[in-house]
Amino acid sequence: MTGADENGALRALIVDDEPLAIERMQVLCAEIDQLSVIGTASDGQAALRLAGKLKPDLVLLDMTMPGIDGLAVARQLGKHGGGPAVIFVTAHEDFAVEAFDLEAVDYVLKPVAAERLERAIDRALARRERARGASSDGWLGEFWVPHRSELLRIPADQIERIDAERDYVRLHVASEDGQRRSYLLLQTIAGLEEQLDPARFIRIHRSTILRRDRIRGLRHEGLGVWSAELDSGETLRIGRTYLRKVKAMAGR
Repeated sequence: MTGADENGALRALIVDDEPLAIERMQVLCAEIDQLSVIGTASDGQAALRLAGKLKPDLVLLDMTMPGIDGLAVARQLGKHGGGPAVIFVTAHEDFAVEAFDLEAVDYVLKPVAAERLERAIDRALARRERARGASSDGWLGEFWVPHRSELLRIPADQIERIDAERDYVRLHVASEDGQRRSYLLLQTIAGLEEQLDPARFIRIHRSTILRRDRIRGLRHEGLGVWSAELDSGETLRIGRTYLRKVKAMAGR
């Protein structure tokens, strides 16, 4: 995404052919600190024209419009890569598969609830921060996590463990003062695993990723059950699906 404003807010373009829907979306967006509406459009052609001029980070895009519909607009915006993120906002449930095939951030149904829109914006922010956090070798080098009223930057090498919690992951962090803290991030553990350097992190369970240098040893508990012993003294069970990969790390 491009050109975030000075306070880090996403610069958003609202696209809908219903004036009342645009007005309601503007009201909802005004309540989200990390969002700045920079323009509105009432049809697909105007949306493409404004997106070319304003370079938004995010487009809140209606699905069904006369002329060029939302799917066509999203395809055009993403045609050459590096375009804005897209959140579809629609009264129709039927196009979700097509929307996510276009790598939409989210698919929000009308009437839009404030809490649901906030979750969608959190996803857009998370995607931007993952893109910013990519290191020179392509692996994720840092995390930006929401904490109270700010975003905290956490280098990947401070992450000791990652646990899945439904649609979130919990990052367990060792800070410089020796205290251990944890932060929630809107991201799936499977998606995060793909972005982490496998030379530094290893998934040992469907719900757990560990930093490899925090593993002190492996213990056979009997009946094919193995656990990982951490340098903190904690012991975590290794899932059967991941056991072969974990043992290969130890040359077994």
